This record gives sequence, C-alpha cells and structure tokens, in this order.
Amino acid sequence: MATLFLTSSLSLSLRFFLCQWLLFASFNPKAFAFASEGVRKVSEENLKTNLFHQQHTHTIQLSSLLPSASCKPSTSKGAENKASLKVVHKHGPCFELNQEKSRIPTHEQILQKDQSRVNSIHSKLSNYNNDPKVTDSTTLPAKDGSTVGSGNYIVSVGLGTPAKYLSLIFDTGSDLTWTQCQPCLRSCYQQKEPIFDPSSSTSYSNISCGSTLCNSLASATGNTVSCSSACIYGIQYGDSSFSVGYFGKERLTLTSSDVFENFYFGCGQNNQGLFGGSAGLLGLGRDKLSLVSQTAEKYNKIFSYCLPSSSSSTGFLTFGGSPSQSVKYTPLATVSGASSFYGLDFTGISVGGRKLSISQSVFSNAGAIIDSGTVITRLPPAAYSALRSTFRQQMSKYPTAPALSILDTCYDFTNYKTISVPKIGFFFNGGTEVDIDVTGVFYVNRPSQVCLAFAGNSDATDVAIFGNVQQQTLEVVYDVAAGKIGFAAGGCS
Repeated sequence: MATLFLTSSLSLSLRFFLCQWLLFASFNPKAFAFASEGVRKVSEENLKTNLFHQQHTHTIQLSSLLPSASCKPSTSKGAENKASLKVVHKHGPCFELNQEKSRIPTHEQILQKDQSRVNSIHSKLSNYNNDPKVTDSTTLPAKDGSTVGSGNYIVSVGLGTPAKYLSLIFDTGSDLTWTQCQPCLRSCYQQKEPIFDPSSSTSYSNISCGSTLCNSLASATGNTVSCSSACIYGIQYGDSSFSVGYFGKERLTLTSSDVFENFYFGCGQNNQGLFGGSAGLLGLGRDKLSLVSQTAEKYNKIFSYCLPSSSSSTGFLTFGGSPSQSVKYTPLATVSGASSFYGLDFTGISVGGRKLSISQSVFSNAGAIIDSGTVITRLPPAAYSALRSTFRQQMSKYPTAPALSILDTCYDFTNYKTISVPKIGFFFNGGTEVDIDVTGVFYVNRPSQVCLAFAGNSDATDVAIFGNVQQQTLEVVYDVAAGKIGFAAGGCS
C-alpha cells in the first residue's frame, strides 16, 4: 500500500483529518487520490510561504551588528574616483583621535542631540517667513533653533597655501563651510589637528563689509550680517553649538588635482560645541555659498557618498564623476521653506515584502527631506505607527527590551547568535524602491538593547527625514543640476 509522510509543518488537526482520509482511502482509490492532491497543494503553499519569507527576511549573525574596536576600511566604489574623499564616523576608531572615553557621548546623548537637530529642522521649516535675528561681532547669534546642528561623518580637506589638512563634518543640511581659526579671540574647542592659522597662508583674505558676498551670508546662516573691520558671520545650531568669526576666502584642496581658488568660508574666532574633535563643518546644502554651488563649474552640482555600515568602517564622499549604472533615481521635491535642503517624495513603506496600507496624504501633508546629519529617520505619526505595528508582529518571537530615548521598539538578543529580521523598503516618487540594509534597520546600544531605528514625528505636518542610519551602505547620488537623487545598493560595507 502507498505511504504518505506528513510534514511537521502541518497542523495536528490537519494531520488527523488526513489520517482519517488514508484509512478510508485504502478501500477507496478516488478518495486516496483526493487526499494525495490535498497534501501536495498544502506542501506547495508551505514552500511558497517559506520562499517568500526567505526573500524578504535578513538572517544574520548578531555580531555583524556590533562595531569593532579597530578600524576596518571598506572597499568602495568611490575610491576609484580621483575626487573621492574617505568618510569616517567622528566617534569611531577610523577617526584617529585619542578621545577620552568620558568625552565620547553615550547613545542616549547621541539620540538626544539628534532630536535637537530634528527640532531645529522643524523649527526652521515652520518659521521660514520670520526675519533672521541680528548679530554683531562680539555677541553670540541669538537663535531659536532655525539652523540645524552638525552631523556624524567626517572628511579631510586642505585649506590654505601651503595646504593644511583639516577634518570637517560634512552636512547636507548646512550651507556655510567653516573651521576654527587662530588666534581664537574668544574660544576654541579641542580638535584633532592644529587650528588653522590664516596668517601662515599666502592665499587668505577677509571679505569686505557691505559687499554682495558679505550680504549673501544671511541666507547661508539664517543671521543678518554684521561688520567690524571685516565681514562677520555667526551661526548657531539647534543643540546650542555655535561658531562666530571672519568671513574669508581661501584656497581649498579636495585632492591633488582638485584645487579651488577663492573658496568662501567662515574663519571661526569663537566656537563652542560637541563637534567630536573635528575642525569644523563642510556645508553641502543648496545655498549659493555651499561647497556644491561654489564648485558647480567643475562638478556640475553632482556629488555622492556612501556612509559605512558601522563606526569602525569607512565610506566615501565623491564630487562629480559617473555614478554606477545600478542607481535608481527619484525627482528632487520642493518642501516649503526648505530651499537649502534636498526634498524627497515618499510614497510608501514595505515590511517583510508587504507594502503597508498608508494613505498617500500621510506623506504628502508632511513632505520629506534627506539629511546626512540626522541619525534616525523620522516618519509621520501614522506611517511610523503602521511600520512599528507590522515590525513588532513579525519580530514577536524575540524578547523585548526597554525603550532607548526616542526609540520605543527594542529587543534583547543576549541569548541569540543568529536573528531573522524583516526587510524594510522605502518607495519614492517615480516608482523608485530602496531596500534598507539590515544595518539600517537597527540602532544597537548593546546586545540586550537593540532597537528599531525609526521614530515618529510629534505632528502630522512635521517634515519627514530620511536619516543617516537608513542610508548606510547605500551609494546616494545627488544630481542637483538634473533635479534628482539616486540610490544604489552596496556602495560600501
């Protein structure tokens, strides 16, 4: 007599039912054939379900989410381009600064500062019609958070003649490039390299008061220009960090063959804040004083970067060049009051291969930007609620852990070496779908507290922000002249 082996994946009730059919089928060939067909169909459905699960789930070693204590440079596409700069995390071992452990911020402090930056962005976009505050050469610009704070990733550029190389935070949400300068008339914080001394450069000069260039500072900093003996800039960030000093021009060296005369920047004489040992900030926003605009003749407002998968890896920042052919583009969007930011049109989110049921108006009412300096992606409340609910359902087999600052969905993986994580995808205007790397799904405090790296905005009209954790390992291409942003997987590791 023919024998059927019932798979363990079948329910007890189904197996009982089929056993009854088998007893009956020994006397009834037609019933046996019917039962056999039923088992085949169930097995096929189980196979399809398993295949779907495998295709839309990351199965990884928990150790792969944890940063290394030593720097492990990655091989990246950007390294092939002569105008590429190495990108490192300011709190990781690849940024060669002997930082005292007591001075490195905790994850709670990083997330609190990140929230300050987000509050600053929301404040700027909701109050963009307000007149900028007036400042002078001796007082700190009084700001209400209308200018964003600094980011997390650092590149090294040369300034002056001869060139002095400085570690600057690069930031797509800021416009003005600045560095600390001697003689530090008021104060300077601790940085990695010697502080830039303009008097030792043969190519430095101040910008005069009343000039068109001096007046252009207002849009780049959010402050009305002030003058003493020269043009004075002042910029304060949402976390109360600030820089005040002379607005000057200097020779900028990106690579040995990419040198720019008359680059306009801030030469800071009074600087305070948690800039992680960097010498200042490299502004990659859309204002005419940003690096992107000042180098437009050579690079045609094209740049790209890849943020590494952890603080112990490296990425790249490339100007000009040809992006990889696998880049998927979405049009740059217009966000009210966000002329310096790069806008996106979110259209949907998927979790575990299934697109969430989120009304298009949820995204259109808020608008969205992409920002290299914001750590955690912020979503409209309804979108985040749908993402969190579905993610929790698909992660229900794992024990939960307490919330970490703004992150409310956390897990304890202490007793696991391997975990399965549902894939998360973002949909943008133009039919572009971007799969988030598994390192962009979680924010890791420790193995006993690994959290979903997304947060909801407090108001449905607050702009959504595509943050840098979710951008990790993606090659992100900004073709500003063509009005589009592109994404490609596997830009760096």
